[in-house]
Amino acid sequence: MGFWTLRRTAALLPARRALRKALPALLFFTDPVRTPEPEAIARTLPRGAAIVYRPFGAADALARARRLKAIARSRGLKLLIGADAALARAAGADGVHLPERLAHRAAVLRRAHPSWMVTSAAHSLRAARASRADAVVLSVAMPSRSASAGPALGPLRLAARVRASGKAAYALGGVNEATARRLLATGIIGLAAVEGLGATESVGPGLRVPRNRDDTESLERAPRVSRT
Repeated sequence: MGFWTLRRTAALLPARRALRKALPALLFFTDPVRTPEPEAIARTLPRGAAIVYRPFGAADALARARRLKAIARSRGLKLLIGADAALARAAGADGVHLPERLAHRAAVLRRAHPSWMVTSAAHSLRAARASRADAVVLSVAMPSRSASAGPALGPLRLAARVRASGKAAYALGGVNEATARRLLATGIIGLAAVEGLGATESVGPGLRVPRNRDDTESLERAPRVSRT
């Protein structure tokens, strides 16, 4: 494992120095297929990261959200709930993540819950500019092996989109330890990952950290779920 791990890169992004609101450097997006045991991954996340739990109508959503909240509380993490403010309130979450189709709700949610962190997906410059969330999640950031991922922005176009949007932004899609370093100068304030945080490798007695695999935004598999 080299110096520029996903976690270290996220923590050292230069744009984080200009943040007006404390926002996590790393977001772990759950997926019921690709990360069926999100609790296990959540227990490995570094302090200050955030879990974005997306239940997609799961019958045990509240129970799982509460388990994730307990882990978040014990490890100094934040918990965001995907697309469901009512579930976020019931679970005592720290905020919500909105898919692009629901991004228009960001301003209302921020006014109703000033302490919440609200993020929204943005798959275009227009969507990023229109968002009133605390931060937008831009994708697809880097080339991905996932069949469901669209054309990648790459570092140059990602940087241009961040600048043009004027928003605090995370990069999602194809972000892993091989690509994260290339995003340092793009102006993003954090990295977002799905299954790339799922594998672990030992780095010393009693200490295990995630090893990144190729990571994509492909929670957009229709018809089960809309984009991010």
